Amino acid sequence: MRLVVAITGASGALYGLRFLEACQRLGIETELIISKNSERVLELELEKTAADLHRLATRHYSPDDLEAPPSSGSHPIDGMVVIPCSMKTLGEIANGISHDLITRAADVTLKQNRRLVLVPRETPLSQIHLENMAKLRRAGAIILPAAPAFYIKPEKITDLVDFIVGRVLEMFGIDHDLYPRWAGVGD
Repeated sequence: MRLVVAITGASGALYGLRFLEACQRLGIETELIISKNSERVLELELEKTAADLHRLATRHYSPDDLEAPPSSGSHPIDGMVVIPCSMKTLGEIANGISHDLITRAADVTLKQNRRLVLVPRETPLSQIHLENMAKLRRAGAIILPAAPAFYIKPEKITDLVDFIVGRVLEMFGIDHDLYPRWAGVGD
């Protein structure tokens, strides 16, 4: 399994970090693209740099490198996740604006009918956000909001984050042990 992983400037950098850690542990190849805006968020929220996350990925590319392999449909990948996904990036993808490697790779993922998972981390949502999400869903993208479940009885923030990371992995058919599965409600 080979996934393009993009981390954009929305709050929630921990989602991207934990996703990369899970992929590394599961032996999933990752091709990482970190937006310029997310570099500051990484620093503020996690006291990490882009280089710290580069070490977790199989390969990494500059968001300005439109000649990088993920910009081509002939580059063999199984899918792409944008985690977290800013509303700016989501809007650009929804409207076919490919101004950097993240939005170009997402555009290529959609046009090649590969799985694209977007993890928006925004609240509340405006009408424009919702319309962009609906447009992307119609185009084949999966919109997976960073809305964790509480039936897992989280004890720490990483439990909540791992629930979302696990749900993203499931969208690609990847088995994991990041959270307990729903067992239903007893009698």
